[in-house]
Amino acid sequence: MMDEVLEVPPEPGEEDVAMLMGTVPERVADLVMGLDEPRLRYRHGPAFPSLTEIVRHLCDAGTGVDVLLRHAYLDKQRDLRLRATIDPQPPLQPDLGPSLDEQLHNFGRVRRRTVDLLRGLTEYDWAATINDPEQGELTLLEVCRQVTRHELGHVVQIRNLIAVLPEA
Repeated sequence: MMDEVLEVPPEPGEEDVAMLMGTVPERVADLVMGLDEPRLRYRHGPAFPSLTEIVRHLCDAGTGVDVLLRHAYLDKQRDLRLRATIDPQPPLQPDLGPSLDEQLHNFGRVRRRTVDLLRGLTEYDWAATINDPEQGELTLLEVCRQVTRHELGHVVQIRNLIAVLPEA
């Protein structure tokens, strides 16, 4: 299962994006499970993030996206900052928040609720739009496609960095 590749169809439909978004927290947890702290914090070079940094980014951004989707659908908010939510600014302080395991658990819990919400949307709901100041008008389906591509790109990045980790 760990060696299977998740491929995103060129234009995934509603069920595809819901399924793919639902797999991300579990897939990330499977990939980093069993890695010790030094390997999670290992940096291949100054320009490379550590696995911990990528996973925390995915958890923070993923949870933020889930909140954004709730605001868009449940609260009918239209002016939402998708790009800023997907790529939040990294904290200036060292991370003193919850453990990586706890963050992954919370991300998985929130994402399951979001996927349940998405699976209940009608064609009309998927076509509802938000207005991102950086990207303009996007449908909920386009938002989910963008999120899916972003998150799966980080899953691939995690796999690639794990493949070149030095031996423990």
